[in-house]
Amino acid sequence: MYAMKQIEHAGRRRRRMHSPEFKAELVLSCQQTGVSVAAIAMEHGINPNLLRRWITEHERLGHHETAIGHAPRRDVAAQFIPLQLARSEAAQIKPIPREDIAIEFEHNGLKATVHWPMAQSEQCATWLRAVMR
Repeated sequence: MYAMKQIEHAGRRRRRMHSPEFKAELVLSCQQTGVSVAAIAMEHGINPNLLRRWITEHERLGHHETAIGHAPRRDVAAQFIPLQLARSEAAQIKPIPREDIAIEFEHNGLKATVHWPMAQSEQCATWLRAVMR
């Protein structure tokens, strides 16, 4: 298998180009249990950071698996999975929205409840700040 080719330019560093098959092979070998990414990278003469980038690209895009004929893996956590839930009687009861704010006070054994219209919540907050001083 042709793993890489080198491009040489006069007076410049050489850049190695790796085939998609080579990348896929290394990525798949890194997915085995107990395998060190750094060890595989060093074994094949590449930088571990480069191999880590290939693994990330593979996980995100699935390019490397498609290069050697495997179906791309899908992240199940990222997919929407519709569920059919059984409805109980309690789940069918809708709460009645309150149309007012209820504030309960207790001081020296006395209890008081104040009801305030929801539409005037700003005035209720102002009144409550004044009472709490």
